[in-house]
Amino acid sequence: MHLRLTVPSALSSQVRTRLVDDEAVTNVTISPGAVLKPEGDLIEADVAREAVSFVIDDLTDMGLGDSGGIVLSEPLATPFQRASSVERAAHGDPDDAVIWRLLVERAKGASHITVNYLAFLVIATALASIAVLTDSSVLVVGAMVVGPEFAAVSATCVGLAMREWLLAGRSFALLVWTFCAAIAVITVLAWVGLHVGLFDADMVTRERPQTNFIWRPDKWSFIVALLAGAAGVLAMAIDKSSAMVGVFISVTTVPAAGNVALGLAIWDWQEIRGSLAQLGLNIAGMLIAGVVTLVVERLVWRQLGEESRFTLTQRHFNRAHR
Repeated sequence: MHLRLTVPSALSSQVRTRLVDDEAVTNVTISPGAVLKPEGDLIEADVAREAVSFVIDDLTDMGLGDSGGIVLSEPLATPFQRASSVERAAHGDPDDAVIWRLLVERAKGASHITVNYLAFLVIATALASIAVLTDSSVLVVGAMVVGPEFAAVSATCVGLAMREWLLAGRSFALLVWTFCAAIAVITVLAWVGLHVGLFDADMVTRERPQTNFIWRPDKWSFIVALLAGAAGVLAMAIDKSSAMVGVFISVTTVPAAGNVALGLAIWDWQEIRGSLAQLGLNIAGMLIAGVVTLVVERLVWRQLGEESRFTLTQRHFNRAHR
């Protein structure tokens, strides 16, 4: 990972020493007085991915986050020999690395309601409703993939695991209110469709072999939600987006919301109650597993951080007494 730091002159020596003394850091460059706003030195460095969180934590503890600037980016490739040496010097494996402050920043970005987020959720809920009416498992999968709700779920998990209570509350509120809004919109559309003859109540209440599971939760619903929540949060933490599609098509959140809307339109309490139970079980399972996964991951990386700092302290000691 590449670090671009805007460093006030008073912190420049301290920051430079922290970077130069770390074997997991290379290509350290300094341009004194290069930064005009805010005034200071420009320091850049390449850091082994598994060491980035520890470096950023130390820089933040120095006060650089408040008085300067920290910009993190990922190079497309690092075809030079020193990159391999830097990786070997870092604790852990780069594929397992979690950049915690980046994770929190992404969660904060996902905790705000946007027009696009709401639009995707409404569209996904509409697709889920049509899947119920046509008893189509293919459309159920499509609705799951289109639904954006896991971003709010994962942001809530990050907030709870990192004790960012405002973030957790804002993310959970986003999840609740956007689901309510999407269900309300599709309920109105379904009510109109019902009264213009687009479908009838029997299409909702009949036996639906492909989609009955949507409003009939069982123990497996909760177990799948636990596994999906753990996998989704882990994939998000280590930036493995390819695994997220599997998460999206594992949890019955958007399909349950679509069934709730249809149940409200025809006022069938059994459909409403079962779908709400399914929705609640899935969200609860993902939140529980997501928080536990992040807490365990955090404990592991905290131990690695202590080992890394011990190595760095020992290196300082040896240099001072050389």
